[in-house]
Amino acid sequence: MGGALILPNAVAMIGITFPPGRSRNFCLGIFGAAAPVGGYLGAVLAGIFTKFTPWWGLFLFLGLLAFVTSTVLWKLLPHEKPVDVHGRVDWIGAALGTTGLVLFNFTWNQAPAAGWGNPYQIGILVGSVVTLAVFAAWELYSPAPIMPLSIWKAPSFLPLMLSVLMSFMSFGVSKPTIRSTSSLCHLADVRRTDSAMVPGCLGPVGPQLTPFLFFGVFAAWWASWLIPRLPAQYTLAIGLLSVAISNVLIATMPAKQTYWAQVFPATILMSFCPDLVFTAAQIIASNAVSRADQGVAASLIGVLLLYGNSIGLGFAGTIEMQVSKVNEDSLLGYRSALWFGCGIALLALVLDLLFVRMEKDDREGWDDEEDYDDEDRAVASGVELQV
Repeated sequence: MGGALILPNAVAMIGITFPPGRSRNFCLGIFGAAAPVGGYLGAVLAGIFTKFTPWWGLFLFLGLLAFVTSTVLWKLLPHEKPVDVHGRVDWIGAALGTTGLVLFNFTWNQAPAAGWGNPYQIGILVGSVVTLAVFAAWELYSPAPIMPLSIWKAPSFLPLMLSVLMSFMSFGVSKPTIRSTSSLCHLADVRRTDSAMVPGCLGPVGPQLTPFLFFGVFAAWWASWLIPRLPAQYTLAIGLLSVAISNVLIATMPAKQTYWAQVFPATILMSFCPDLVFTAAQIIASNAVSRADQGVAASLIGVLLLYGNSIGLGFAGTIEMQVSKVNEDSLLGYRSALWFGCGIALLALVLDLLFVRMEKDDREGWDDEEDYDDEDRAVASGVELQV
């Protein structure tokens, strides 16, 4: 819940505070770079605390860190006055949408263990689809929809969201096989990775995660640099192509191969996907929708990031289970799942190149400066208006 509250509000604040231009692109690039940096530092801290403190030491430290960070942000961030004090929250829409997505996700991620032969699996799947259909109908007639359906009419928004979803599904397939390479070949000693070979690595997680830190940060900066110089759909395409190639490298590697031959370059390529896709998608969506829908657009991309990772792994798990059961070959099952990840990444690439359109964004400022009123300027600068 914390991430669900932080992500869309942070992106919305960037979108509202900074008008279209280099400053917004730069801030979104920094925001995108926080993911690989935070993921790497989190893994390193977990290793340190696990080695030198009781199990609860890490959670205590993270809790205190979150408290201190929240206190500092409360003091530093400008306090915006509510634009609609008496506005209503679409609790019914929130409940329907959340329930439908959770049930759909649960079905696919439970299927590899429970099997599709269990009647309750089919029942939950049908129930999730019906719930999502009811959610869409409710949003159509709700006086205060949590997700206005009009947002899907924004230029390139629908194909953009589909491309983002499939890209993170593909990323969700490849990520666990790279971070846990032994599971790919079903043998603990198949990947011969020596952490001492990588300077600065802490334990066996180092060689696998270190590329994410450096190349992930580079990808986030590169995305913000490319936006004013290259149509954004091509920036998005680079991220999609990188994760597709990453899946191919892992799917075709032989057993007992050194980490550096294919896993290492696959990890580098995979690190480009989330940051290029996330940063480019946020910039495209932020410029495609109205200022009033900035938070909704940011929320959807954040949801697709997390949901795509999870549901992609569920689909891949079903493929792996079915292929392994028929052929009695676990390695073939893993390879089939990775080819699935490659396929959906390429499908997302086709959607992106054919239907997502955003020219080189070299704007500086809002298209309509009248929409950026005195109160907005005060919020952006932290100055309190005197009435």
